[in-house]
Amino acid sequence: MRKNQGGNFAFIDNQNLNLGIQKNGWKMDWRRFRAFLRKEYGVDKAYMFIGYMPENEDLYIQMHDSGYLVVLKPTLEMFKLPVKEAPVEQSSGNNYKTFGEIAAEDTAPAEGQPVSSDNHQAQRTVKGNVDVELVLWAVKEISKYKKAVIISGDGDFFSLVEYLKEQGKLLNIMVPNRQYSTLLRQFDDQIVRLDQKRRQLAYVPHRKPVKK
Repeated sequence: MRKNQGGNFAFIDNQNLNLGIQKNGWKMDWRRFRAFLRKEYGVDKAYMFIGYMPENEDLYIQMHDSGYLVVLKPTLEMFKLPVKEAPVEQSSGNNYKTFGEIAAEDTAPAEGQPVSSDNHQAQRTVKGNVDVELVLWAVKEISKYKKAVIISGDGDFFSLVEYLKEQGKLLNIMVPNRQYSTLLRQFDDQIVRLDQKRRQLAYVPHRKPVKK
């Protein structure tokens, strides 16, 4: 079967995809990615699984308008009071951003990322694991698609991938970079690394013409 014949569905772990590509220093152009899935892999429906935050409504609408079927997972908010003792030295790699900044960059909120507020001394942390929903939808819709594209490098999807392969329903696994779970290595012949498609998929901001 040719990949681009149509009738395939994609199931996207938004958090894993976003964190993986940002780690490599780039951002996804979501419209380009949707067109890429349709043209190169025959994806008729692309389900985007995201943890829900009320302040990111515009982002979800943008994803929908870009051609994704957005499935929102209710998030759990946790508050941690600041420690008054001497601060523990932290790795310089932990550069957290607010959800507003993330949304402005056309990315989904990352699970477990803290958001600080001037009005609250407590640190707000958001948890929104979408793994169960992705597996549920992939199995529930299995009679409606020819093949599935699983977009995540998370080893939690090993059983799903194994099941889809046994059923003859697995087309590809798309991972954000080379650092995907070792549990998925046995499916390397069906792995597509999106970091190798960066030139084709990266978001390029439009520069305003300089006024003379």
